[in-house]
This record gives sequence, C-alpha cells and structure tokens, in this order.
Amino acid sequence: MYSKSSLIEGEKTNRARPIYVPNHISDPNYVRILDTTLRDGEQSSGVTLTPKEKLEIAHQLAKLGVDVIEAGFPAASESEAQVVKLIAQEVGNGKDGDHVPVICCLARCNKADIDKAWEAVKCAKYPRILTFIATSEIHMKHKLNMSKEEVIARAKSMVSYARSLGCNDIEFGPEDTTRSEREFLYEILGEVIKGGATTIGIGDTVGYSLPREFGQLISDIKANTPGIENVIISTHCHNDLGVATANTLEGVVSGARQLEVTINGIGERAGNASLEEVVMAIKCKGKILDDLYTGINTEHIVMASKMVEKYSGMLVQPHKAIVGANAFAHQSGIHQDGVLKNKNTYEIMCPEDIGLYRTNVSGLTLGKLSGRHALKIKLLELGYDYDGKELNDLFWRFKSIAETKKVITDDDLMTLVSN
Repeated sequence: MYSKSSLIEGEKTNRARPIYVPNHISDPNYVRILDTTLRDGEQSSGVTLTPKEKLEIAHQLAKLGVDVIEAGFPAASESEAQVVKLIAQEVGNGKDGDHVPVICCLARCNKADIDKAWEAVKCAKYPRILTFIATSEIHMKHKLNMSKEEVIARAKSMVSYARSLGCNDIEFGPEDTTRSEREFLYEILGEVIKGGATTIGIGDTVGYSLPREFGQLISDIKANTPGIENVIISTHCHNDLGVATANTLEGVVSGARQLEVTINGIGERAGNASLEEVVMAIKCKGKILDDLYTGINTEHIVMASKMVEKYSGMLVQPHKAIVGANAFAHQSGIHQDGVLKNKNTYEIMCPEDIGLYRTNVSGLTLGKLSGRHALKIKLLELGYDYDGKELNDLFWRFKSIAETKKVITDDDLMTLVSN
C-alpha cells in the first residue's frame, strides 16, 4: 500500500492554472513548463520526426498540460514551417480539451526568420516567437563576427520588429548565456525588455554550469537587469555534465518561472533537462521547493515518454529516472521484502501518478538476490500457493537457476513448479 501524503510533499489540491498573460504569472508559486521536444529534441543526432509524428506528439503534450509547446524552427525548411503551422492551427486552438497551450517557434535574430516564424504561429490562440542571438565572447568573435554593440542593436531591433508584426509574446534567448560576461548580459537583457520581450530564456547551451553556478546566475540576472520584474525568467539547460535537471531546479528556486525541458531528456549532444524528472521533482518535493507547482497532468507522462521513444528511435535506458523500465522494479531481496510490506519503503511515488499501470502487480523482478517472500508473492500472482517445506524446496531450486540467469521469467517459474 501507499501513503501518498508521505510521498508528495506540499502537494495541494484545487490549484488552478493561472490565466495566461505573456509577461506575468498571477500566482508566484506557479511554474510554466515549455516543452521543446519537437525542436531541440529533434536536434538529437539521428532523429527525424515526420509531420504526422510531430502533430501526434503535440496533441499528447497538450493532454499532458504543458504551458508552451516549442513546435519547431520554420526557417529550416518549408515542410518544417508547414508542420509548425498545422500544430498552431490544431493544437493551438483547443482541440485537446480545455487547456490551450502557447505555440512557440524558433527564429534567429533576422527579419526573414521572424517573418517565417510569425506566419507559422500567428493562427494559434496564444502565439509566441522565440528569437535568439549568441552573447558569449567565443560565439560573438568566432561565429557571429560581431561586436557587443552590434549584438545589442540587432537583438533589440529584432524583438521590436517581432512586436511590430503583431506578436505580443516574445521570448529572447541569449545563446550560451552561462559563458557570457555578466555586465554585458544585464545590458542586453535590459535593452530587449525595452524592445518588448516578455520572457527571457537563460540558456546553459553547452551544459557547462554546475547547479550552484546556475542558480547564482539566475539570482544575479534577477537582481541586476533593468526591467526584469516585468518579464518571466526561463531556464534552458543541457546535460553535458549530467546536471541539467539539477540546474533547472536550482534555476526555479532562484526565481525562474518557466522551465524548458524535453520528454525523456532528448536533445543536442547529451540532451536537455528531462520533463518527467523536473516535473516529478517539483511534485514530490513541493515543500523544500518553496511550495512551487506546475499544471502538468502527470498521469500522461508514461504515454508521452513511450510515444517519443517510438517516434524518435531514442530508446530510454532501463535505469532512466521516472520512465525507465527499472524505475519501479525491485530485485534485491531486502528491497522486495520492504515493498511487499509497504510500497513507501523503496518507492517515493506511486507508478499510477505517472500513468504506469503494471501487469506485474508487485513490481518485483526475480533474480539471484531475491528472497523467499518475493518468490512466494510472484508464485501467488501466477496462481500457485506454496508455503512451508514446499516453498523452501522451490526456493533453493529457484536460487540454483537464478545463479545462471540474469532475470527469472514467469515461464521459468511455471517450469520450476511443474518439475
């Protein structure tokens, strides 16, 4: 059995999603979730999603309850522009129930990209353009060949241009934020806010920051950027050092109120912060995370994970947090005995909370480390009720088989009994 109150800290009922306003969230405890599976996730090496697959994933993301769907990069190709427009038309106008997500797409800081982006998303109920330009010294010098003054002028003018088209929801992303000079960051962010930006996306583009550093960066931007109180601070963390989720959580504690994530953590190189990890960390650790909450319907997590795994071809590693095949599996005898007595001993959340309904009711995986209690329960699931000497004899025969096999299957157990 579960005692859910002991698992989910600070979870409150009847906390409605605030009415959407681009640059303001009426409840300071509410955290927006931007899913970029369809854009940054598709940039994973070897991943190509068809228009049909992208549309199906977008519908699933709407059911999941994400606040913002980053649907793609229209300037990349005409087919990409068309699928973004289709998502804006179908998913961005409420065909998945009451929740209508913001439909966002990416654009470099130039008029051609912004024109294509606006054309693709303007039919959505809540359209957004996310425009970006690099702000780190190494990028400005070696990639852009632009001075700081030129980058500031370009960023501000392109944000203003997007506003002039009729887009009142503009996110600005200083690419490679974490390797950018602080005073320059404060200056350029202040200028794009003047130009009309409503969200500022702080990107750990190359996954170089550690959690303490990233949290301090968010705090410093919040404390030193002119006009920052009039926009939403967002995080966009990559996983090159394996800390994207940790960085994202540090960012939200430090004042960010939009978190950019992907299903299964897919994305460029080592991937992005994982939606399921970030959302369930906030749900499970609400008290220590300042009573923050999201609008995600977590019961749709497993379905979204399996859909993205299937369409992307990016297999989820068995020990992946939350959605891996082993996330709720128990093989050690000590652990098995504990969960059979009380699930809370070794499971910090109910699998049903993420939409996982196990055919293996006990959640046990039998192997050489399993004990008598686990074997008895598995046999009961298969319709065999043994105790005393019979169970003891079966147990030692089971142990001898388990020494030669990684996992004992149901068929193995039925053969053991029949023999």
